[in-house]
Amino acid sequence: MNFPADLKYTKEHEWIRVIEGNIAYVGITDFAQSELDELVYVEVETIGETLAKDEVFGTVEAVKTTSDLFMPVSGKVLEFNPRLDESDGDDPTLVNADPYGDGWIIKIEMTDLTELEELMDAEAYSNLVE
Repeated sequence: MNFPADLKYTKEHEWIRVIEGNIAYVGITDFAQSELDELVYVEVETIGETLAKDEVFGTVEAVKTTSDLFMPVSGKVLEFNPRLDESDGDDPTLVNADPYGDGWIIKIEMTDLTELEELMDAEAYSNLVE
C-alpha cells in the first residue's frame, strides 16, 4: 500500500493535501479504493456548501457497495474533480488507478486549519490499516 508522507489521513480513509494556504484537495486512500474495488460512480452534490469536519460531502459507488465520503476538516467545497464528474470526463476508475493524483475527488477551502493537527500522518494511518 502507498501512503504519501505529504498527506494527512482520517480514520474513515480520506486523505487531504494542502496545496496553497487554506486550499486543499481531498480524496480516498489507496487502502479504501482497494477495499471498494473498481469504482463505477462518484457523486458530489455539495459544491459551494460549507461543511463541518466529518460531515458527508459525497459518495462513491463500487460494484457491490456504496460508501459515504467524509470531510477531513471543515471547509467550503469549491470543486468536484471534472474528470470524475458524469457530466464531464466521467472516469471514476481514476480513483482506483491514481488515488493520490488524478483521482482526487474535491477541492476545498479550509475554514479551520487547526483541524489538520487532529489528522493522522502516513505512519499512523499505515499502522491503522495494516
